[in-house]
Amino acid sequence: MPCVLDQLTRTEAAAPVADAVRLHHYLALVPDPRGRRGRLYPLVPLLSAAAASVLAGARSLTAIGEWLADAPRWALRALGFAPDPLTGRIPVPHPGTVRRLLARLDGDALDAAIGSFLTARNTPTAAGGLRPIAVDGKTVRGSRTATSPAIALLAAMTHTGDVLAQRQVADKSNEIPAFAPLLDTLDLTHTVITADALDTQHAHGTYLRERGAHYIAHVKANHPGLFDRVRRLPWREITLDHYERTRAHHRQEIRRLKTAAFDHIDYPDAKQALQVVRWRRDFTSGKLTIERVYLITSLPPGAATGAQLAAWIRGHRTIENLLHHVRDRTFREDDSKIRTAALPRTMASLRNLAISVHRQDGHTNIAAALRQSARERLRPLTALGITG
Repeated sequence: MPCVLDQLTRTEAAAPVADAVRLHHYLALVPDPRGRRGRLYPLVPLLSAAAASVLAGARSLTAIGEWLADAPRWALRALGFAPDPLTGRIPVPHPGTVRRLLARLDGDALDAAIGSFLTARNTPTAAGGLRPIAVDGKTVRGSRTATSPAIALLAAMTHTGDVLAQRQVADKSNEIPAFAPLLDTLDLTHTVITADALDTQHAHGTYLRERGAHYIAHVKANHPGLFDRVRRLPWREITLDHYERTRAHHRQEIRRLKTAAFDHIDYPDAKQALQVVRWRRDFTSGKLTIERVYLITSLPPGAATGAQLAAWIRGHRTIENLLHHVRDRTFREDDSKIRTAALPRTMASLRNLAISVHRQDGHTNIAAALRQSARERLRPLTALGITG
């Protein structure tokens, strides 16, 4: 019987199916920051192991090292680790080796590889031929040190939960200069970019239209002239385009959308102004709040229905609910003490990958998906196209 078990451990892992999208191919494009004499373990297996462990719920570098140390022989072979020619054993890298590698990675290259993998794995087409993409930033609060501020990351995510790109915001700056570089690597044709008021910049509007993308931009008092002009439109006389009533989270909400064609908005290629009025009543306190939101869009009248516009405006918040909230609550990102070099961004990138892959596979509860992947060792490898 022991001989049979030993024979099974020497069996090659199942090869991925021919049409699978393999993470290996994309990670191979990430440059190796190590010198040639320091490459005891190949880069792609190390990165693949880190990605698979995060898919299985690893929150820290210690957890990544433990997952790799506990991985069975067939999993190590599937990841790309070679056995020792003399003993037949597969040596496992020390957790310090993994830490030093992840700390020195090129964050832009890693995010580009992850974004390309997720795009190739699943590219849904939104209704009407337009795909909405939300752009928003998050501060990794746990990365703050005594001498440096917390790292801020700007991400682009589809409204269905696929993270397409991520970029680190430069120190002593904000996300405005990072907006165009973030989107440079994406195909923006037939897309609608939704963003907060901070990114409602003339340069951004020009950039998006030159790239073939439409935009829906929030207008607030940080652009006083534009805000005053849109706010003073005769909204009372404009007909209602969409009405929606919802009841959830111990409150009732009513949302009303009006659109106005407007050829002389002081913003690049703006075609319509929008007003969204939200009534929100809290069942516990009985408090009623009314909020008016103003937006502009390059979409001409008739290009999208009122229901589509309302869904895209509301869907912009998905980047907060489906990504930032999950990274903070499920992966405890803001409580993390990882602060060295590029490690905070690298870990955020691996979490983006895990969240997006699980959502593409139909999981709505990411915490439950992580627990399932932790129980079934094959599942994260299959999801990443490492084995079939």
